[in-house]
Amino acid sequence: MKRLRTFLQCLVFFSSFCLLKIVIVSSFTEKEILLQFKGNITSDPYNSLSSWDPTRSPCEDFSGVFCNSDGNVVKIVLWNTSLGGVLSPSLSGLKSLRILTLFGNKFTGNIPSDYGEISTLWKINLSSNALSGSIPEFIGDLPNIRFLDLSKNGYSGEVPSTLFKNCGKTRFISFSHNNLSGSIPIAIGNCLSLEGLDLSYNSLSGVLPLQICNIPGLVYLSLRSNVLSGSVERQVSACESLEVLDLGSNLFTGLAPFGALGWANFSNLNISYNGFHGEIPEIESCSQKFEFLDVSGNKLRGKIPLSISKCSSLKYLDLSFNSLSGNIPIEITNLKKLLVVRLGNNSLDGTIPEQLGSVELLQALDLHNLQLGGQIPDEMSNCKFLRELDLSGNLLQGNIPQNLYNMLYLLNLDLHSNQLDGTIPSTLGNLTNLHSLDLSRNMLSGQIPPALGDLKNLTHFNVSYNNLSGPIPSTESIQKFDSSAFSHNPGLCGPPLDTSCSAGTASAKRKPKLSTSVIVAIVAAALILTGVCLITVINMKAGRRRRRREVETMIVESTPLPSTDSNVIIGKLVLFSKSLPSKYEDWETGTKALLDKECMIGGGSIGTVYRTSFEGGISIAVKKLETLGRIRNQDEFEQEIGRLGNLRHNNLVAFQGYYWSSNMQLILSEYVPNGNLYDNLHGLSYPGTSTGAGNPELNWPRRFHIALGTARALTYLHHDCRPPILHLNVKSTNILLDSNYQAKLSDYGLGKLLPLLDNYGLTKFHNAVGYVAPELAQGLRISDKCDVYSFGVILLELVTGRKPVESPKTNEVVVLCEYVRGLIERGAASDCFDQSLRGFAENELIQVMKLGLICTSELPSRRPSMAEVVQFLESIRNGSESS
Repeated sequence: MKRLRTFLQCLVFFSSFCLLKIVIVSSFTEKEILLQFKGNITSDPYNSLSSWDPTRSPCEDFSGVFCNSDGNVVKIVLWNTSLGGVLSPSLSGLKSLRILTLFGNKFTGNIPSDYGEISTLWKINLSSNALSGSIPEFIGDLPNIRFLDLSKNGYSGEVPSTLFKNCGKTRFISFSHNNLSGSIPIAIGNCLSLEGLDLSYNSLSGVLPLQICNIPGLVYLSLRSNVLSGSVERQVSACESLEVLDLGSNLFTGLAPFGALGWANFSNLNISYNGFHGEIPEIESCSQKFEFLDVSGNKLRGKIPLSISKCSSLKYLDLSFNSLSGNIPIEITNLKKLLVVRLGNNSLDGTIPEQLGSVELLQALDLHNLQLGGQIPDEMSNCKFLRELDLSGNLLQGNIPQNLYNMLYLLNLDLHSNQLDGTIPSTLGNLTNLHSLDLSRNMLSGQIPPALGDLKNLTHFNVSYNNLSGPIPSTESIQKFDSSAFSHNPGLCGPPLDTSCSAGTASAKRKPKLSTSVIVAIVAAALILTGVCLITVINMKAGRRRRRREVETMIVESTPLPSTDSNVIIGKLVLFSKSLPSKYEDWETGTKALLDKECMIGGGSIGTVYRTSFEGGISIAVKKLETLGRIRNQDEFEQEIGRLGNLRHNNLVAFQGYYWSSNMQLILSEYVPNGNLYDNLHGLSYPGTSTGAGNPELNWPRRFHIALGTARALTYLHHDCRPPILHLNVKSTNILLDSNYQAKLSDYGLGKLLPLLDNYGLTKFHNAVGYVAPELAQGLRISDKCDVYSFGVILLELVTGRKPVESPKTNEVVVLCEYVRGLIERGAASDCFDQSLRGFAENELIQVMKLGLICTSELPSRRPSMAEVVQFLESIRNGSESS
């Protein structure tokens, strides 16, 4: 009886609490609810909510608020306003709310569970925020949802099956660009009105459920960049309503779903970078809406079918990185709407069809690393809208066409590694939009035309390994490139090469005023002297070759690797440092350490790092690459790493060599003993977090010198290297500390080893959360100011001891830049400092912190250069030392 009485009391209390809550919520006017929402906003940089004033009318004056005829709020639209804070639960009181659009802001935490009470909601768009946690299951209880977009957030965990129990009216769902895992729920087949589903850029695994293609009106399906596997041909064959199918960058196998090409409204097929095999079948019919075909990066073989010409609306064709053979079919040139053609890295042979010149709208033609012979057709110049022409790595002969100057929009011209001869046409100087010109590894002769000095926008230029002669043009646009761009041209002279042109030019200016007999004697003496010099040069070259053979050691690694079926791997080892052992036995022993997980000391965007030790106490760091990015072959790899091997700076980790085989690529660098800055501040071996002390050896003077050393390294890369080197992956894990806690910046100059940024923004390799500049994250223009932004975050990290992004509480995310900026605006700068720095010069800490905020300005134009950053840091230290 007593228990019953207690139960009844609890029941009455609970009922009263619920009733009280209903009364309180219902007592708020919609204006008060909206003002509560505004009260949760901690950042409004564009004053988007300035009109949300208690004295004004929400329906008439509040920007982004829309009401119905009864005066009730039905729509809130505040997009791309950079609002920060958490979502207020108070919105659950808006009982007529139908549309909530808040994409492109900086909301953190998660969607309040109270929103499950807004049964009228039919559109939720919260994409491009900083929401985290699990996707809320209560959304599956909302009966009227038509549109749900939670893409580009930080959601993790599995996609809940309960989301799809009430989705009969839902037409579009997007969870792309999150961190979701697990399989695709088969319950998604309940969404029979679904027209679009985007689960791309996650870590979803398992197979493609049959139930997805049971949805009768599905027109858009993107599962790109996950780890899905299995075959798809059977499942996709039922998706005849599809217009867009993107399965790119997964682990799918079996036959490719080419049957989709004949569907009535089909327009886009992307199955790139999977494991599909077999041949491309003859195309019986092709949708007249079909515009985009990307099957690159698979195991397709056989010939390109002539029936591809049936796809008359095709604009984008990418068959690269397969095993296709035969000729380039002339029938492709009947596709007059083509904008992009990529056939590179196959086994195609024959010649370049001259009819390609009739595809006048063509903007990109990539035929690299094929077996094409013959000449470059003059007709190519008819493609006057071409922006990219890559014919590198073929067997092309003859002259470079003189009339390429017609391609005024050309940005990239790559003809390297062919058998082209003749001179470099001076007409290339008319291509003033060129960013990249590579004519290396051919048989070109004559001078470098001075007209190339008109190419003011060049960021890459290479004419090495030819037979060029004469002085290198003195114009700045050519002289900004280092000697490697001109090397292995015996007749070239002048800066940046060490060979002087002065002797030749001086003699040319003199007019002989001597008798015939004297001239004959001089000529004879000159011939003898020339012979002596020639013999000397030959001997010197032979000596260099001998020395080079001592440095470039061919090794056989007898240790079987997990990625190979063979127990023997032939490779090439090149050492930049004479202090390293060069005997085969030493390296056989050393490289075995790569299979020992205990030797692993870190990992990064492009590979895993191991410590390899040799007898005598020598240790080096070995990065085992997991991706080669834009590097296509061994020559490019060696050229990139060889260029970096020449860089020297006290605050850069020195490259000491590399190893190349078809199965494994290694980068060798100096071993830095005290780990990275991140671990010392927050990390693995120390208790350092926001509230901890981290490594007690990391006092403020050391932290300051780490900041200054890193800034000097970046200044060297940006301002002293020609062309400038952008890091684009600056973060505290890439700042290593030597035995004296001096900073050593690592992973610099490896931009070509990183996968390309794609149309959707960052790849999974550009995942330095909190360090990435906004313009880099949005896939916009890349510049040195991206590195400045990342360095600014590191300055704040050093002063505060906090990580760039933290989650101190469940469903709460603290972004370091915003956290510091908020405290400074409230006059509480000292509250930012790492507790272990109390007692150090507060003025220094504040100045460094403010510099960090300037470096992390949203607009790149407001950030200083790294040279200016160094000057500012040096002035801080000089000022404190003189005071």
